Amino acid sequence: MFSFFKKVSGIIAVTTVVFSAQVFAGESAIVIGQAIDLSGPNGSIGRDYVAGITTYFDSLNVAGGINGRRIKYIARDDQGNPSASAKAVAELLDKDKVQYLLGGIGVDVTDAVVANSSFKDSGQILFAPLIGAVKNYGNRVLSWRPSPEQEMQYIFSYFDKLGIKNIGIAYQDVPLNQNMYQYVVEEVRKRNMKLSGVVKITGSSTDIEKDAIAMSKNSPHIVIAIADTLSTGLFLREFRKTSPKTFVAGMSLTNLETLSELAGQKALEWSVFSQVVPSPTGNKSIIQIDHSKMMKKFRDEDLSALTLEGFIVAKTLTKAIQVSKTNRDGLQILSSQKGNIDLGGINITPSDASHHMSSFVDMALFKKGGGLTF
Repeated sequence: MFSFFKKVSGIIAVTTVVFSAQVFAGESAIVIGQAIDLSGPNGSIGRDYVAGITTYFDSLNVAGGINGRRIKYIARDDQGNPSASAKAVAELLDKDKVQYLLGGIGVDVTDAVVANSSFKDSGQILFAPLIGAVKNYGNRVLSWRPSPEQEMQYIFSYFDKLGIKNIGIAYQDVPLNQNMYQYVVEEVRKRNMKLSGVVKITGSSTDIEKDAIAMSKNSPHIVIAIADTLSTGLFLREFRKTSPKTFVAGMSLTNLETLSELAGQKALEWSVFSQVVPSPTGNKSIIQIDHSKMMKKFRDEDLSALTLEGFIVAKTLTKAIQVSKTNRDGLQILSSQKGNIDLGGINITPSDASHHMSSFVDMALFKKGGGLTF
């Protein structure tokens, strides 16, 4: 269990941050780049993700790097702006000559990067973007985390086991959410559950208040939020006024720090969120223990699911580099391998068909007084 509500420390909002340990003799550095939100609407997510990535590469460099070659990790702040992200990626490819490219946050940013001419010409794979919407980019984007559909399946299975059958949907009606909305409606039908009501979250506070009251009157046992963090927070704040003990479920890329600021910490009680890594403060696996130990050694900030995800992503990318034959083809080689790859207590199963490496999903519940328990 841990708290997401912390003072931001460590990585601050800057244009470019270069992370590298001591300079090694011998071969040149392996250059890894990333454009990601460090100071925009999802800055807290980006900072945690980058902190975990940086920590793993720092620990690797101190131990001698990869065959004597250090990792030079360059993170550029795109502030969550798609055009800024595409420009930053072009600079990383053309100027910094990065050999591997990590993704940013969200579909809009990923769309802009994939459409960028420098990225198209590079032949590189965009690895491990943080995307919470249903979209397939083919073989140019390789996700580390499971698909949003897998996360939603887990949410349904979790409540199905509890005998919960009445489902409400709070839906932000934008093109980005349409596929997931249809997916959830179909899943309710397949599982012989009852759709207790659907409300469309708009930008109007008056409408949100009316919709929250209408949803409460329908008496759902759980409300699934298909919305961005802002809309989820505004809905949750109003919904809790009349339904303080109805489950509300969201997905792993909900910005919980922002959610708490919008809705209030007490409103988060009875809220659950799918998670794509095990508890960051647990000690049941090697990867959890290593993450905790290295974060204490190299960083001065709290552990979170995103720091652990970044740590594991960096370890996965390291395995790709180790099997690389041309300094750039490691991800192609790793993603075509058959069978499980053990990362120290969490397994990935590369698949050319799914373009997702991990299928791990867990559930975390906000306990009374704040903090998540897995």
